[in-house]
Amino acid sequence: MRVPLVLLGLSAFGYFLAQNLPGYSDLGLLGLVSGVAALILIVRALWRRDSKTSAPYILLDGSNVMHWVNGQPSLEPVREVVSHLKQQGYRPGVVFDANAGYKLDGRYHNHRDLARKLGLSPDLVLVVNKGEPADGVILEFAEAHNARIVTNDRFRDWAEQFPQVTEPGYLVQGRFLNGSLQLDLT
Repeated sequence: MRVPLVLLGLSAFGYFLAQNLPGYSDLGLLGLVSGVAALILIVRALWRRDSKTSAPYILLDGSNVMHWVNGQPSLEPVREVVSHLKQQGYRPGVVFDANAGYKLDGRYHNHRDLARKLGLSPDLVLVVNKGEPADGVILEFAEAHNARIVTNDRFRDWAEQFPQVTEPGYLVQGRFLNGSLQLDLT
């Protein structure tokens, strides 16, 4: 963890120099890129440390779950599922398609916006880039972190690449019946 912190410090110093000394603009770009890389390494290291000592991850297909009540997009079902999963001892993360904000209220929402609305840390919410399928991101993350996925999607198009989607219990289905959440966690 020491190396990424040193890299982050050097990146910040290089960026500072580029902003204050004429002719060093390239150093600013290098400082910015290496700083982002250092932050990614730091977050991954912290995430791995947390995953060894904390509750098991479970991943929500946010764009799927937000339609569970009357088929209309809303963050309320996502909030309820997140709350329920926390009570059950899980550490939920949520992945949304890029257009989730537009479906919710007609404008783009980044991960920080949605995390705030869900009461989650921004590092547990991801909005995929426009044109990128969220399904692949969800499946890759779940595989890398040995996490189950809360969704009513079957991921049939991905079954060859991710055969675990056909295993019982890997995909956790849910619904709201008479206003009450039902999750098939078993």
